[in-house]
Amino acid sequence: MTAKTRVMLVDDHALCRSGLTELLEHRGDMKVVGATGDPAQVVPMLREHLPDLMVLDLRLATTDGLSLLRMIRAEGCETPVVILTMSDNEDDMSAALRAGVRGYLLKDMEPEEVIDAIARAARGEMVVASAMTLKLAQILQSGPRGSVKGDLVASLTERERQVLDHVASGQSNKVIAKALDISHNTVKLHVRHIMDKLNLRSRVEAAVFAFEYRTSPEGVKTTGEGGQKPKG
Repeated sequence: MTAKTRVMLVDDHALCRSGLTELLEHRGDMKVVGATGDPAQVVPMLREHLPDLMVLDLRLATTDGLSLLRMIRAEGCETPVVILTMSDNEDDMSAALRAGVRGYLLKDMEPEEVIDAIARAARGEMVVASAMTLKLAQILQSGPRGSVKGDLVASLTERERQVLDHVASGQSNKVIAKALDISHNTVKLHVRHIMDKLNLRSRVEAAVFAFEYRTSPEGVKTTGEGGQKPKG
């Protein structure tokens, strides 16, 4: 029997927590292992339940979600996070993506869209509410371009460029490993090297970087010269 995806909810509205719990568990492949609206309980619950994904509201009664996220990371908890919020503010989404969240969803989305997006995020994909795609494009277009990015991309190996291209498409490490015929651990190693070389903090930032570079005159090259398949 396939193990269920373990999800933790952080939202200070009890009705939202209970409703989301019911919707997630109705799918049959996800289980809510913890739900709270108290920021002080978040780290202990993360350590106790070890969820695969945390769904976090951006606005909490006593703090904001991103401050809580920074505190969580400072405590050494690396659980992937998806923001679920009422805020369609571009600055809020930009700050969340730069903080390394795996997704940014809106509470006024259709319930089935929210649940499907959470499931995809749990599989390693990056998810953004469709209503925010135009604002996401504006965020992507606001970063540095040209030779600075070209110099950074030049530091990548050909295989790292291939992995970056797949990351930019929102693919999980498992999918990338299968596509490139390499091991899951090798993909993780390549992703870590990419993050280090490009001074990035998350897969979302990597996707932003790749998009920006593709739209520059230089572009991102993702295949070896002469069509040769690099090893490793």
